[in-house]
Amino acid sequence: MAGPLAHLKVLDLSRILAGPWASQVFADFGAEVIKIERPGRGDDTRHWGPPYLKDAQGADTSEAAYYLSANRGKKSVTVDITREEGQALIKQLAERCDILLENYKVGGLKKYGLDYESIRSVNPGVIYCSITGFGQTGPYRNRAGYDAMIQGMGGLMSITGVPEGEPGAGPQKVGVAVADLMTGMYAVSAVLAAVIHRQQTGAGQYIDLALLDTQVAWLANQGQNYLTSDKSPERQGTGHPNIVPYQAVPAKDGYFMLAVGNDDQFKRFCHIAGLDELAEQPAYATNAARVLAREQLVPLIEEATRRQEAVWWLEKLSDAHVPCGPINDLDQVFADPQVQARGMVLEQPHPQAGAVKTVRNPVIFSETELEYEQAPPVLGEHTEEVLRKWLGRSEAEIAELKRENIV
Repeated sequence: MAGPLAHLKVLDLSRILAGPWASQVFADFGAEVIKIERPGRGDDTRHWGPPYLKDAQGADTSEAAYYLSANRGKKSVTVDITREEGQALIKQLAERCDILLENYKVGGLKKYGLDYESIRSVNPGVIYCSITGFGQTGPYRNRAGYDAMIQGMGGLMSITGVPEGEPGAGPQKVGVAVADLMTGMYAVSAVLAAVIHRQQTGAGQYIDLALLDTQVAWLANQGQNYLTSDKSPERQGTGHPNIVPYQAVPAKDGYFMLAVGNDDQFKRFCHIAGLDELAEQPAYATNAARVLAREQLVPLIEEATRRQEAVWWLEKLSDAHVPCGPINDLDQVFADPQVQARGMVLEQPHPQAGAVKTVRNPVIFSETELEYEQAPPVLGEHTEEVLRKWLGRSEAEIAELKRENIV
């Protein structure tokens, strides 16, 4: 058995990131995932480069790194869903699937007869997950939604960036598409909950998932801070709204991350930093006091941390069990011995490049070890295979579909 979800079949009509991220998790966990793509063009992210995957001669292939990040383990099938014959193929595939993922605009698949009601008529047990920017209801339901605008609308950019009054102040977008990624992860958990419900009742269901809802939901403690206080949190840079000191601090030769989580850790930090008197002062002795005294305390800490190089601080603080860490670039991340020991980088055969590296799924199961058998597929790589094995189409029938540009 290859992964705990090897019994599930997923039909993936999504593209870009939120939906493909979800379907990649399903593929990593062993599900058979059929990725439906537009003939001749495919997922938009195939073209979101550079950088592109390079072949053995160092030339660019057709595969952008962005696409490679979210499509491992899937089978690429090209189908023109604007044609009746293509719509019929999708319905036949959907009949044989447990799950359908899509991220078309609200009502976008209805005109093709591929909406939930149409698919449910041929597969009553289907779990049909629609991912949109704003959901199936509400005044914004017909708007397109992209990660960057959702980070802004959903409040994340208001709490990310340099604080007001400091050089470089202003809202900042997070460096990866976190609203998309989190929506993909919510999709995975929602679909699996629906799978369990179907096991108990036999009933499939429809899942309405929106990027904006997700972004608002995972504001987490910051959202709750506002609801509790009626005060909008402000940008703290690398600082934490509820814990001090918990931020990047300067060393003699750069910065490192100091993450003091309780009062005992603060005492140990102060001892190493030569600031024992601070730990004894009522204004700094407890975290609640330190949060209130942030503006006075942080400069004192930074004055002390500038006296030694970062490696000195990391060694001394780690030995004293004070949470801290380097601020790595990605070259340092992938060279880190812990990352390497955990085998975070996969290398798989690829038809254009010979081999491709991707980042493995972080989950390790004790009983259902994951097997990464399929690299991110090239466009239409599995069209013939799926039409033969899933739908029983003959070579002549497949050839006719190709001649008609349906697949």
